[in-house]
Amino acid sequence: MLAAKIKEAERAGMSSEEFEKTTLRNRIIVRTSIIGILANVMLAAFKAVIGVMTGSIAITMDAVNNISDAASSLITIIGTKLATKPADRKHPFGYGRIEYLSAMIISIIVFYAGITSFAESVKKIVHPETPEYSMTSLVIVAIGVLVKIVLGHFVKKTGQKVNSDSLVNSGEDAKLDSVISASTLAAAVVFMIFHVSLESWLGAIISIVIIKSGLEMLRNTVSEILGERGDAELAKGVKETVSSFPEVRGAYDLVLNNYGPNAYSGSLHIEVPDTMTADKLDVLTRQITAEVSMKNHVYLTAIGVYSYNTKDLEAATMRDRIRKKVMEHENVMQMHAFYADRERKVIRFDMIVSFDAKDRTALYHEVTEEIQEMYPEYTVITALDTDFSES
Repeated sequence: MLAAKIKEAERAGMSSEEFEKTTLRNRIIVRTSIIGILANVMLAAFKAVIGVMTGSIAITMDAVNNISDAASSLITIIGTKLATKPADRKHPFGYGRIEYLSAMIISIIVFYAGITSFAESVKKIVHPETPEYSMTSLVIVAIGVLVKIVLGHFVKKTGQKVNSDSLVNSGEDAKLDSVISASTLAAAVVFMIFHVSLESWLGAIISIVIIKSGLEMLRNTVSEILGERGDAELAKGVKETVSSFPEVRGAYDLVLNNYGPNAYSGSLHIEVPDTMTADKLDVLTRQITAEVSMKNHVYLTAIGVYSYNTKDLEAATMRDRIRKKVMEHENVMQMHAFYADRERKVIRFDMIVSFDAKDRTALYHEVTEEIQEMYPEYTVITALDTDFSES
């Protein structure tokens, strides 16, 4: 069975080593989620009993919140299992992004829990009820606080280690729950000493914090689904790997596409001498694809080619003059893909303009016009480029 899965992964472009890492990652996520489910179910049972016995709305809502946390862990398990579904005709890059959807669902659960808690707290503020606490109930709540702190730290740290947004969100939610329980405990102590009930007001304040946290989780997850800039360190690593080949003078226009945590495909351009033949280019691009896959775990779906002048010294001089002029502009990050065809009187190059520029298009036209004035006898063809790995 395992051998069959490894073969299936290799057909999908995943090495046996990557398959083993993915399998180990999924096991860690599932195991951590199961621990979360068991802990939250036990806490919910204890708190529900205490909430009913004492008539404390805060403790009862805390129990409900623990059930929602258990549901979040279950969603994480389901999402992880679905994300490992092999690629097919309809989804050739696999189902890894399902993990982002499960993280989104958890964010919505946190947000909904905050709204529900706030509504119940407001009801108790308008129609207050006198709770009845006992030392036993307070001890159990205190134990719940400690469990939630440890659980939240463990789940979040594990999520960061294996790059799982679902676990990170669940861990953050557990930490918020420990604050809720601690506040409930503090309100109970205040009531027992001063006979002043603050739990409804505390519940309302904490609910607002939960709502804010849920919205932030949701915003971050939606941002990832929309497509964020590729990790700067990963982009740097890919470019370094590609540029390590002696035939490659530079790697440009790197685009990284994320299809789930740790699942990247991409494309880029390489700059090579204008003397390279098609057969040599074919060998080179295949070697680059294999090396990037092995070292950086990115599958390059396409490698474009830029050539640079090697047979014309005047063209090299033109390139240096133009580069100096172009790079005088503060928000021009890079010039590449330069080629001067002196026979046809054509100059072409790409320029990367930073997103910090007030008007990227206007700056691009300004630079192009300056180069055209330098070489009026040439046709200047430029391209406004974007560095998709710009930090």
